[in-house]
Amino acid sequence: MSLTTLVEKLEKLSAQAVAAIELAKSTKEIEDLRVQFMGKKSELTEIFSQFGKLSAEERPKAGQVGNEVRQKITQLLSGKQESFATAELNSKLKFEQVDVTLPGRMRPNASLHPVTLVRLELSKIFGDIGFTVEVGPEIEHEFYNFDALNIPANHPSRALQDTFYVKDRKDLVLRTHTSPVQIRTMLSQKPPIRTISPGRVYRADYDATHSPMFHQIEGLLVDKKVSMSELKGVLSYMVKEFFGAELKVRLRPSFFPFTEPSAEVDMECRFCKGAGCKTCKGTGWVEIGGCGMIDPEVMKSVQLDPDEYRGFAFGMGLERMAMLKFGISDLRAFFESDQKFIEQFSRWSR
Repeated sequence: MSLTTLVEKLEKLSAQAVAAIELAKSTKEIEDLRVQFMGKKSELTEIFSQFGKLSAEERPKAGQVGNEVRQKITQLLSGKQESFATAELNSKLKFEQVDVTLPGRMRPNASLHPVTLVRLELSKIFGDIGFTVEVGPEIEHEFYNFDALNIPANHPSRALQDTFYVKDRKDLVLRTHTSPVQIRTMLSQKPPIRTISPGRVYRADYDATHSPMFHQIEGLLVDKKVSMSELKGVLSYMVKEFFGAELKVRLRPSFFPFTEPSAEVDMECRFCKGAGCKTCKGTGWVEIGGCGMIDPEVMKSVQLDPDEYRGFAFGMGLERMAMLKFGISDLRAFFESDQKFIEQFSRWSR
């Protein structure tokens, strides 16, 4: 093939490429044209392969023309591709722009769980009068959970329908109260002892006011001279500090295997101030826990002489205290993981 023929083919190919590129409507069409005119199987590549058949004098001229055509087509393809990219960007900026005048998205208020808030507040209240915090295992041996607390083998609380036992271990239970922590404390420490024991406990019960897993806080004071009046004084102080009002406290005679004498702790209704309402069922009082002087048999089980030492103990449910403090009517709300419910307590978390 002669030099003249090759040059004519290159010029014709250049004209075809210019026309085709000018008519292209998208980046995909430009890519197709790049393959058509510049690819390995394109006509331009075929023409370049013919240069080797030319004479030594003709090759430089053919190479010059061929490179000019290739450069021209390359520039046209790049220019068209860039114009399409700019147009697409402008279109996105026009139709996908952010309206900065819109209000921002509100982040939810973070809050500690109400039961945690109550635990922390009560721990501080008792800490201010010298009570330390003690914790213990949630899987507990029967000795600490029942035997050392003077709870007999035939007591209803030891039945399967009331207590969760560990499979294949009749001597291990999910603790039904935090009193085992008091036993462990009295066995490991010498009086005087002044401590509280908050934590999770487990009982086979579930309704609007009971849960199979809930939280308790129990208090213990052991010394040589301890009286029931001091017990009432501590409870009255706690009620005043926790509810922020001068509310009366009364001890109503009751029975617990581990205390003697024993009493239920009633608080003057904070909603009606003793006048009678729905919360207190018209009585003017609400029950918040139990208490009493430590039974001599319990003292013996922890190797303390009941003739030398005396003590008192008390306990209450943290959910119960939270319900009274925040006016919550259903215990199950604490365990439903409802974010809106938790957010209500953000101001108490600060």
